[in-house]
Amino acid sequence: MSRAALLVLCACVLVAQGMVAAVNLLIPQLAASTLHPGPGQLLWAVDAYVIVFAALLIPAGALGDRYGRKGALLAGLGLFAAGGALSALAQDPAVLIAGRGLCGAGAALIMPATMSVLVHLTAPERRPQALATWTLSAGLGGLAGNVGGGLAGEFLTWRALFWAVVPLAALLAVAVARTVPRTPSRPDAAVDPLGALILAGAMFAVVFGIIEGPSYGWSSAPVLTAFTAGAALLAAFTAYALRAARPLLDPRIFASRKLRAGALGIGAAFFGLFSLFFVNAQYLQYAKGFSPAQTGFAIVPLTVGMALVPRLGARLQQRTGPRLPVGLGLGLIAGGLLLVSTADAGTPYAVYACYLLVLSVGTGLCAPSLTVTVVSSLPPHQAGLGSGLNTAAREVGAALGVAVVGTVLASRFHGNPAADPAQAAAFTDAMGVALRTVAAVLLAASAAVVAGYRAGGGGRRRSAGAGDQGAS
Repeated sequence: MSRAALLVLCACVLVAQGMVAAVNLLIPQLAASTLHPGPGQLLWAVDAYVIVFAALLIPAGALGDRYGRKGALLAGLGLFAAGGALSALAQDPAVLIAGRGLCGAGAALIMPATMSVLVHLTAPERRPQALATWTLSAGLGGLAGNVGGGLAGEFLTWRALFWAVVPLAALLAVAVARTVPRTPSRPDAAVDPLGALILAGAMFAVVFGIIEGPSYGWSSAPVLTAFTAGAALLAAFTAYALRAARPLLDPRIFASRKLRAGALGIGAAFFGLFSLFFVNAQYLQYAKGFSPAQTGFAIVPLTVGMALVPRLGARLQQRTGPRLPVGLGLGLIAGGLLLVSTADAGTPYAVYACYLLVLSVGTGLCAPSLTVTVVSSLPPHQAGLGSGLNTAAREVGAALGVAVVGTVLASRFHGNPAADPAQAAAFTDAMGVALRTVAAVLLAASAAVVAGYRAGGGGRRRSAGAGDQGAS
């Protein structure tokens, strides 16, 4: 693969992942805008992107395998631009949420296509490095989103951020058309509309219950119905897929303890990371008095470990297997969240930046090993499906992280620090409880992930064998 093609693919990943985080910097501006969104609508403006993104990743990856990954990537960039334009034109919260969802559908085509192209066009011995570069681009997307959202909030408007998506997606589409070669399509790849619909419905129901729990009450009929429907739809999808001749996703692949551990680990890492993204902008603006632009740049320490530590994580994996970097990395993410939960208006930014570095190092340690675990668990001809599963785990974790931290925060804090700075202390108290809740869930998930790797072996020889299988 040429260097230009690699850079273009990574740019597509960075932009798609950046739009997950960018809107977080604009929450105060959106709350005060003429759209007049309620707290639940603000959460949906954040989560609509990741819900649709996650729900469609697996079928989008299968579509790329069947009809061509380059075509899927170009179609995704087109949807991405259309969603940005619709969001920029929104005159009420529902249209904004719809535009965000359309952007998420475009990103669902972009992300698995980029990873599967990398897998197909990179020599087996260089594949781990290519996947590490892809993982780094996804992590740096969070930085780009925070900086872009902060600059838009400071000097422009939230509409300007969404308008910027249109020419950016167009430029990337031209670059893809010129630099990225086509990869072989597979007409026999499974495309299962019914299975995709059932799976998307299950995800929507579960996240709806989490987001609306504080508003309706956790024991209310709408919330209990949502959770019941989610569980029923997941059971229905499993039963359907086990009987189908060519299911979208064969549940039997999850018989692999290592695959289960990798998918859960990816989801857990991004559960913690995006819970931080949701409260970070509000904390820095409400409690510290930062401007939107300052807030965007204040997240930069979070990228240091993502950029520098993956090489250490890869070396640890080669020497000890994935269990050590994964367990240590997830533990550091939880520890960083606990540190951030102690922050208040009097916490110096330098100390807060050190807390972010802890999270950053943890993410850099575990993310590459987790990505390789999931992708290498499926054969190369299912590269789109494997990359879709990998990214779906990331986005499900991100969506649930935003939902959980947002709902705990909303259940304990009902003021408006933007209008009354005296309420900043109450906000930071509620933020601390929310982040400690997320950290506790993350630690429990981390224990399950480490146990899964232990049960699956996880030594150096087994890790190398898995990588060879994925590269064959």
